Amino acid sequence: MSRGANQKFKIYRLAQIMLERTDEEHYLTMPEIIAALKEYDIPADRKSLYADLKDLEILGIEVEGAQIGHRYRYHVLNHPFELPELKLLVDAIQSSKFITERKSNALIKKLEKLVSKYDAMKLQRQVYVSGRIKTMNESIYYTVDAIHNAIAQNKKIRFQYFQWNVKKEMELRHGGAYYHISPWGLSWDDENYYLIGYDSDAEQIRHYRVDKMLRIQMSKEDREGREHFKKLDMADYARKSFGMFRGEEQQVKLLVNNRMAGVIIDRFGKEVMMIPADADHFRVSVDVHVSPQFLSWIISLGDDVKIIGPEDVVERMREEIRRLSRQYGE
Repeated sequence: MSRGANQKFKIYRLAQIMLERTDEEHYLTMPEIIAALKEYDIPADRKSLYADLKDLEILGIEVEGAQIGHRYRYHVLNHPFELPELKLLVDAIQSSKFITERKSNALIKKLEKLVSKYDAMKLQRQVYVSGRIKTMNESIYYTVDAIHNAIAQNKKIRFQYFQWNVKKEMELRHGGAYYHISPWGLSWDDENYYLIGYDSDAEQIRHYRVDKMLRIQMSKEDREGREHFKKLDMADYARKSFGMFRGEEQQVKLLVNNRMAGVIIDRFGKEVMMIPADADHFRVSVDVHVSPQFLSWIISLGDDVKIIGPEDVVERMREEIRRLSRQYGE
């Protein structure tokens, strides 16, 4: 490629150089900028570069010049993201169970390009999470995109659904038959990503682990179930479902030790009404899907939380305790 042809890329290369090699703490002098452009076989002189640096503002890249010592130095003021913002994104990606390790590394490499090479080195850090298990379904990244596209185009989706068997093999559910679902939203709960949709055949709202969905396709049929989702608060749905396991929705009354107030607020929100019962306890009524997972959550809180109503839920807890006693008793 001729030098004249390279000149066409001068502004692009200049922007690349400034974004990659400068930040709040790192600067380039004019001779260093000229030398950097020369690496791409692009000749430049001081006079033209003064105008070019100013023209970068048209691209949204603000460059500041400052006298430091005996030299005038230049650096970019506004990278697309601040370093703390990218650190937060990197931490979220690394600790996300539903993103594979390979895809996590690829995403972080892309994020590194949004800051200078010096700040990129600060993003190369590890978030250590005890027992971290990454999904093995590499296609989840594209499955989520397909779901969003179907929602945007008001279409149903078709997919196969699998579970792991004792041989550590994927085993298709329903004999490999395709599920035909109207997608209405995605929920992130208990470190997993879920599709929340409407099953027209069962006439029910259902949810599916996104990392267990295979061969997703957009259907030609329009979505159904709009009337059900008009009345559904997605956040409320996820809050009531423990580990996204469904059960009959009921209002359950709990007697809670005062020291567990934070646990109740974390789970059900600050709007929950906590009524004093005595000096050490309060009563609270919460709407939940009563499932084995909900009962297990109550058991995990020990003596500090007790179900006091309704009676049928109390009886379910008694039966769960009897089941555990039979399973583990001598």
